[in-house]
Amino acid sequence: MIAPSILSANFASLGSQVREAEAGGADWIHVDVMDGHFVPQISFGEPIVRALRPVTRLPLDVHLMIEPVDPHLEAFAAAGADSITIHVEATPDPARTLQAISDLGVRPGLTLRPGTPVWAIWPYLDLAEVVLVMTVEPGRGGQAFMPDMLPRIAQVAERLAALDGERWLQVDGGLNSATTGAAVRAGAQVIVAGSAVFGREGGVAAAIDGLRGAAAG
Repeated sequence: MIAPSILSANFASLGSQVREAEAGGADWIHVDVMDGHFVPQISFGEPIVRALRPVTRLPLDVHLMIEPVDPHLEAFAAAGADSITIHVEATPDPARTLQAISDLGVRPGLTLRPGTPVWAIWPYLDLAEVVLVMTVEPGRGGQAFMPDMLPRIAQVAERLAALDGERWLQVDGGLNSATTGAAVRAGAQVIVAGSAVFGREGGVAAAIDGLRGAAAG
């Protein structure tokens, strides 16, 4: 599945960009929320999710790069998030936070920084319906894909395959037509792409088709 990240969209016409992504075959819309504290950059918050909810029928996949994260869960759920992914580093009790997301009727997701040992998320996989492997440092778009994260994708895929229930392995960071195939072969099921989708020559639909072709190849 393809989840275009609006971090790379034209903010002056964000609604139109999201509609274009939906018409072009996107599966989810990925919303990167950054607070200038947990990560250096500041992006946007709950009002953007609320504004996008009536614009698209696609699931709004919200990645919270904020700390503390727990006080904000209810607001993002009420704004219309379909999934909320939190960082294992951003909460003192990941199990409690993931359960709180689930209790709000939202799909809970879990991720970690590239420098955090992958075993840090093992105790909480059964509580997560989305597991996001970052293939760049979180907090800034347009970075290059980190190929040394490919074994991590494979490790997470193996762990998730042993669990019951529907779960999605998502990969985000530097994904384009040259890197998507390797991520998918390692086990990625949802590809998050920002600059590889928005602002590309040929338009959003062609960019999404290109990513699908790369995934299939």
